[in-house]
Amino acid sequence: MKTPRILVIGTGDTKADELRFIEGCIREAGGQPISMDVSILGDPPYPPDYDKHAVLAAGGHHLDKAVAGGDEMSAMTYMAEGAAALTRRLHDEGRIDAFIALGGTMGTDLALDVALALPLGFPKFVVSTIAYSHLLPPDRIATDLMMILWAGGLYGLNSICKAVLSQAAGAVVGAARAVIVPPRAKPVIGMSSLGKSCLSYMVGLKPELEKRGYELVVFHTTGMGGRALEAIAAQKGFVAVMDFSLQELANFHNGSVVNSGPDRLENAGIAGIPQIVAPGAIDMIDMPAWQAPPSHLKERTYYAHNRLIGMVTADDETRRAVARKIGAKLSTAKAPVAFILPTRGIEQWDQEGEPFYDPSGLRAFVDEMGKSVAAPAELHAIDAHINDPLFVETALAILDRWVAEGIVPAGRPDATEAA
Repeated sequence: MKTPRILVIGTGDTKADELRFIEGCIREAGGQPISMDVSILGDPPYPPDYDKHAVLAAGGHHLDKAVAGGDEMSAMTYMAEGAAALTRRLHDEGRIDAFIALGGTMGTDLALDVALALPLGFPKFVVSTIAYSHLLPPDRIATDLMMILWAGGLYGLNSICKAVLSQAAGAVVGAARAVIVPPRAKPVIGMSSLGKSCLSYMVGLKPELEKRGYELVVFHTTGMGGRALEAIAAQKGFVAVMDFSLQELANFHNGSVVNSGPDRLENAGIAGIPQIVAPGAIDMIDMPAWQAPPSHLKERTYYAHNRLIGMVTADDETRRAVARKIGAKLSTAKAPVAFILPTRGIEQWDQEGEPFYDPSGLRAFVDEMGKSVAAPAELHAIDAHINDPLFVETALAILDRWVAEGIVPAGRPDATEAA
């Protein structure tokens, strides 16, 4: 490709040396740096391509307003709005091929907003002193964001800092050169699931959906997977969503960090995307396996899946509360919704002879779910387990009907994905 144009975002008044260094590394890697200054009080000792006045103006703000309150957080919030708007405009006008931002907590806060403003497939890289920290909530992290910890990057250049910045420069230039932007030759259906040992419906659905001319994209619902599904749905990246694993919603309701934010199961409906929904794995509450379960869950059945993640079973009332939450979210959808309710189990270990088998809990959920799905949403209760063939058949029947009714666009069986 032509020389990739890399937008470099940072506070030039405090990090001029670091920004100039990474711009040099970008040039050495074969890229063209384009600078955006997001300083508030000071000015960089060089003329940026986009200064703070241009950034603020892109968000409808002025420097006087940004500094008037004397509140650094408010000022940087204005700057973040402008940086996100200006970066999106530069993207839409085809003037940049990737972006990279440098920062501590303030700079990272701003960079996360910029990344969220950009579509899937556009390279996004953040060099941060809080990369991978629990300070970063899942709903602030863009679908395909790349990060690296800015070790030794608090103040000034040093050998460790240079090693990090040079790697980041090479990574973002390489990403801009190598990225294959999704061609969208076929209509895309988004699906949520867990591993095949827990939820296996995608094994039967994938070939059938591909036969109908759709591309299926499956998201792993262990926190960031659901976040990615929600983010792409919000950008109207699917023609339909099969949201069959709602474990992250149950986790959020129970205060687990293994969640996708408060808007799980909302964005497809807001965007007017038809949804077929099922309650896969809502009976399990995930948590980090390297922490002890919270005291109120210590009496529940616990299973460590690996050294990273473990889960406990939810009690009857918790399942009823999750059912009500699901119903409330579905009621706000602006497109057709069908809810498939398997009455014989909602994940592999939720059946007789398995460790999470809990007939009382399943009955409580099924009862409450039946009350919580209200018209115009459709309720399809099936006398089957979620991993049974009848579940796949039911989902396909609903989709086929919606295609025939013009609710979901027909697939393109003869289309081929561009290389």
